[in-house]
Amino acid sequence: MPTTTDPAAGALVDAFGRVAADLRVSVTDRCNLRCTYCMPAEGLDWLPKPELLTFEELTRVIAIAVGLGIRSVRLTGGEPLLRRGLPELVAQIAALEPRPRIAMTTNGLGLDRLAQPLKDAGLDRVNVSLDTIDREAFTRLTRRDRLDDVVKGLQAAADAGLLPVKVNAVAMRGVNDESVADLLQWCLDHGYELRFIEQMPLDADHRWDRSTMVTQAEILDRLGERFALTPLGAEARGSAPAETWLVDGGPAVVGVIASVSQPFCGACDRMRLTADGQLRSCLFARSEHDLRTPLRSGASDAELAEQMVRLMAAKKAGHGIDDPSFLQPARPMSAIGG
Repeated sequence: MPTTTDPAAGALVDAFGRVAADLRVSVTDRCNLRCTYCMPAEGLDWLPKPELLTFEELTRVIAIAVGLGIRSVRLTGGEPLLRRGLPELVAQIAALEPRPRIAMTTNGLGLDRLAQPLKDAGLDRVNVSLDTIDREAFTRLTRRDRLDDVVKGLQAAADAGLLPVKVNAVAMRGVNDESVADLLQWCLDHGYELRFIEQMPLDADHRWDRSTMVTQAEILDRLGERFALTPLGAEARGSAPAETWLVDGGPAVVGVIASVSQPFCGACDRMRLTADGQLRSCLFARSEHDLRTPLRSGASDAELAEQMVRLMAAKKAGHGIDDPSFLQPARPMSAIGG
């Protein structure tokens, strides 16, 4: 399927010279875990299904974005595996020309069944969220006793060839911060690449407190008690959000995404599309641009492309978490898309 717009590649450029090449696409706001740093135990009010973009609408927007220079698409949620028929969407994206790289961030529940169908459809790799391998801690944190299912999902992803299989972990004080080295050893033993993520102000309860956040420096100190870490530097990082270190001389690596203590806004190349068709130039943006309405009102591909270009051009220099006037986005991470 060829893209329907044909502007010069790299049209999604902002006033600071950053060019968007990565599109994060949320396919649902629903989730089957209740992680304490994301949502309350009772869950949230989910989006009505008619408000979600259909697969055809999602593919159309992605095709336009690819025509504007997007080269990587990551499917997110909520929990994307809850969107019925997801391999069909992956196949539609994989048929675009030029074909973007396709990745997915998931909690791993159901991945044991879907890893191979997703790979067959065109998915290139996955990131699986797993904050601890201690069953009791996992159950307290997610409010679900599903650790074994996540482990099965990880193995299925590796068996299907969704490589490299990466593990995302949020370090939280008094919850799992003292066991970060155990998680790294477990990932090394199983051949997974671990990425720690600083806890960000994206929780539904708005209880995030920077003073209690576990920083990159603390994570590295904990890991350094057991492993020799060698920084790979800016050249290896490129525009990726994670700084990476060789573990005990390599070849295994560990990364830390320090969005709060070491922001990487200057190299950000991302845009985000929510499940209900709102375009965002930053994860922490306080405003969104409605694409669903024009999409469903007969707008042409060129008109939608123009709106994407305008949104990217207005992207701010950074998220401003260190600014005293910073306010969390009105919508939590599960609604925005990871």
